[in-house]
Amino acid sequence: MGVKDITFGNAISALFTHKMKSSLANSIIHKRILRTFFACLCGGALGISGSLMQAVTRNPLADPSILGINTGASFFVVCGLAFLHISTVSQYIGLAFVGALVAAGLVFGIVAIGHQVNPLTLILSGTAVSIMFSSLVTTVTLVRQDAIDQFRFWQVGSLGTVTSQGMTFFIPIFVIGFLVAVCCAPGLNALMLGNEVAKNLGVNATIINICACIAGIILCATATALAGPIAFIGLLATHCTRLLFGADLRKVIPLSALTGALFLTSADVIGRLVSDSTEINVGIITSLVGAPVLIYLARRTKVQAA
Repeated sequence: MGVKDITFGNAISALFTHKMKSSLANSIIHKRILRTFFACLCGGALGISGSLMQAVTRNPLADPSILGINTGASFFVVCGLAFLHISTVSQYIGLAFVGALVAAGLVFGIVAIGHQVNPLTLILSGTAVSIMFSSLVTTVTLVRQDAIDQFRFWQVGSLGTVTSQGMTFFIPIFVIGFLVAVCCAPGLNALMLGNEVAKNLGVNATIINICACIAGIILCATATALAGPIAFIGLLATHCTRLLFGADLRKVIPLSALTGALFLTSADVIGRLVSDSTEINVGIITSLVGAPVLIYLARRTKVQAA
């Protein structure tokens, strides 16, 4: 599905019989098949990251985009483009990971200083950090006009720039992050019962939380480095999964990956079909859907807390 209509027969001919023009085969492979697979990986990574962030913070509103992790990764990538002239996938991912770590550290540091660890405080801290990094991104683009064209589409979240090289880096990172998340799930389940209960069950809370945080951050950073800052997928995927299948993280983590993949792929298809002449970047679609959901969840959390 996309702006250009391609019949099923032409697609088969282009891929297998080589009777169609090579440009058509290239369009099918790179703009349809590879892009769809990339959307599944990004959505899965963000879904896992969201479930891990919610488990570690014990906050149903936690999400990489809400905690400022996306914008932190974006700022470091933009600085790399503007001042270091980065070009390789590994450089994008490395800088995005550092930026995500810095943003997460700032958010949790602000919350710790205030001694008020609750969902709304975490959201406000994440929003403040996100706004700060967004302002810094704007400042860099104003100073370095030559960097605008390189990241203006990336900045709003787009799946159209995927390459086979990017996928080569992404797949092993996704697999490792997924395995670490699954291994952390039993320990995180125990921690949901309280630190004392988890300790009595033989769970090392520090190691579990650190491993889960690193896995969530690197999955989010990799997706952000390759596709741009795509918001709310982690929040939507994890919330829907918990609603349908319960709170057991042994189920929530893998099912959040599937749900995130479904959400992001659907958003990408909608963005490509909404107009005959162009497409809407997937980051815009997810923001339009995710923002009202966040408001609803925040209001419900506030009511329950009261």
